[in-house]
Amino acid sequence: MVLFENVSKEYAKTGFALRDVSFHIQRGEFAFVIGPSGAGKTTLVKLVTMEERPTRGTVRVSGFSSDRVRRRDIPMLRRRLGIVFQDFRLLRNRTTYENVAFTMEVTGAHPEEIDKTVPRTLASVGLGGKADHLPAELSGGEQQRVAIARALVNDPFVLLADEPTGNLDPRVSLDILRLCKEINLRGMAVLFVTHDPALLEHHPGARILELDDGVIVRDTASDPAA
Repeated sequence: MVLFENVSKEYAKTGFALRDVSFHIQRGEFAFVIGPSGAGKTTLVKLVTMEERPTRGTVRVSGFSSDRVRRRDIPMLRRRLGIVFQDFRLLRNRTTYENVAFTMEVTGAHPEEIDKTVPRTLASVGLGGKADHLPAELSGGEQQRVAIARALVNDPFVLLADEPTGNLDPRVSLDILRLCKEINLRGMAVLFVTHDPALLEHHPGARILELDDGVIVRDTASDPAA
């Protein structure tokens, strides 16, 4: 699924963002990536999406390898990732339905498939009655649910949630976490990046990857006592 093998990432101006990072996210696994600002979480996400390449080591994501992937193949990789961002990134002049449908349109999906898949996906995230609403007519939590529906609609192999609760209040943040847990229970791997350690208390069985100064300082998958 997602494999980091002795990965380091160095930037010319700021030095190492990650140092010798290794982990493997298995099919159907739920893993938190936590750590303070500057710990390397953003760089890790960019390496998963192959926006960046490692300075040393190898990143493998569902058959794509950082040392062999061609630039023209990266959009295909990203279609197999369901990516959710902190700032929603919705098209402001399109309805909930149109925002989700657009993701299928750009991959060449047939209109009949779109008409069948989008309502089902919206219902799965609790937005079955909001299809005709514009983003401005939705709450922050509802907008993030649209973003999650958009990430799910092409049936990705993993949901990569990059600080999905960063702009939400604690109650709504828990709602989004619960939704991600439900998605995981359906069989999809979830990589949930957050700076909020309080969320971990609400999913005690999840794996935790903790970064500090670019190094993994805790991985509960390799720590039986955690």
